[in-house]
Amino acid sequence: MNRLICGDVGFGKTEIAMRAAFVAVENKKQVALLAPTTLLTQQHFKNFSLRFKNWPIKIAMLSRFLNVQEQKKVLNEILEGTINIVIGTHRILQKDIIWYDLGLLIIDEEHRFGVSQKECINTLRSGIDILALTATPIPRTLNMAINGLRDLSIISTPPKHRFAIKTFIYEYDQIIIKQAIENELLRKGQVYYLHNNIKTITKTLDFLKKLVPKARIEILHSKMCKKSLKRIMKNFQNNNFDVLVCTTIIETGIDIANANTIIIEYADQFGLAQLNQLRGRVGRSFRQAYAYFLTSPKCTLKENSKKRLEAISAIHTLGSGFSLSINDLEIRGSGELLGSKQSGQINSIGISLYHELLNHAIHAINCTISEIYSLENQLIHNFGIIPEFVCNLIETAKIRQTAHTLGIKKINLHQKGGFIEFHKNNKIIRYHDNTLLTVNIT
Repeated sequence: MNRLICGDVGFGKTEIAMRAAFVAVENKKQVALLAPTTLLTQQHFKNFSLRFKNWPIKIAMLSRFLNVQEQKKVLNEILEGTINIVIGTHRILQKDIIWYDLGLLIIDEEHRFGVSQKECINTLRSGIDILALTATPIPRTLNMAINGLRDLSIISTPPKHRFAIKTFIYEYDQIIIKQAIENELLRKGQVYYLHNNIKTITKTLDFLKKLVPKARIEILHSKMCKKSLKRIMKNFQNNNFDVLVCTTIIETGIDIANANTIIIEYADQFGLAQLNQLRGRVGRSFRQAYAYFLTSPKCTLKENSKKRLEAISAIHTLGSGFSLSINDLEIRGSGELLGSKQSGQINSIGISLYHELLNHAIHAINCTISEIYSLENQLIHNFGIIPEFVCNLIETAKIRQTAHTLGIKKINLHQKGGFIEFHKNNKIIRYHDNTLLTVNIT
């Protein structure tokens, strides 16, 4: 299994992850849950532990919140197989972790991981099931799902009594900030104020204290120590203060029902998926939630920034994450299927034609050898010299097609030699050649 689950924030992706993990553990397999931040890791650990407290399932967490001794203990228990579910940041991708019998890898917020981290994920993929969760898949991931290269499931039914978040886009204005905060305080609610610059976040704290004197305000960012992070988040959850001035550390894993207004400075500098994730921090209860995207002066906005803001402001219904991802794919392009780029290339030919060409290329894998040669010539004619990894893909398709025609079931090559396994009803009678056959393995 290699399936992508796409559903808006709060639509039940974590519930699916829990049930999948339970099935894997019941089948004597270990489960790894990969999350992008320590805060999200901690929240998953808390939720999984609470959910499975009455079952003989051992759950462990791996993140920077653990000291060296605690991490060593967890690593030993993973090797021994006494831990069933491991929840962690990219720490669980490191080479010092040896799994007893890993059967399922769950990737939460897949769009938050970069190319190098996904390469590490690929090293774990052999022989295990993959379940990826996201509200807004990145262009390349979405493109692979649309074209049938990856299984896709969409959660489109919202929770009961949930309202769509009202989104407003304004140029930066102190009056709007003051009104938004005061309106939320009038209904005894709480506010996220996102200032994504650690160096100047203290100045923003002082500014807001002067702007709204009656508000109780604290700051939160990734450079704070473990104890401070835990203390501030616990106080915010317990409604001990009103406004949390923060960075994008809140993007994933923060679930506070009483916080129903978010104000984002310079929203034009964020990606579409990131804006949707940040907006999803509010609106997690029966109350109407509000998102204020404050931008640079409109005359200075780049064209792509305008398109992103127009796309997110045009969504007025619940379950909009997948639609936003389609818009993001249109704006940024789908990237490279075999390369490291996760976006780009669409502008030159358009998304519809790109998908048509890609579908033809996928179909060509099962074509005859002459059609593969024809496709190769067509690619060279249209695009010039083709990259090495595309050449390798074409050569592999030629070998596979020729082997299938001859009745070859399997070809296995390694440094010391190799073997060819034939079907019972193969078409090989005799082969003899005086020339030396060499095979290069790269």
